[in-house]
Amino acid sequence: MFGIENIGTPEIIIVAVVLLIIFGPKKLPEFAKGLADAVKEVGNAFKGDKGKGQEKKES
Repeated sequence: MFGIENIGTPEIIIVAVVLLIIFGPKKLPEFAKGLADAVKEVGNAFKGDKGKGQEKKES
């Protein structure tokens, strides 16, 4: 019913403006970096990859 496929450009702009108002221009890059790191960690978890601190086994 309310899936991600229904999000368009106007909605993304509204969310960006609200985030800018809430966090301010100085904190927004830190927030975006944290969000990107979280998304990357979730992607790695689904792929079964090891974390940054762990080395992969070589066969």
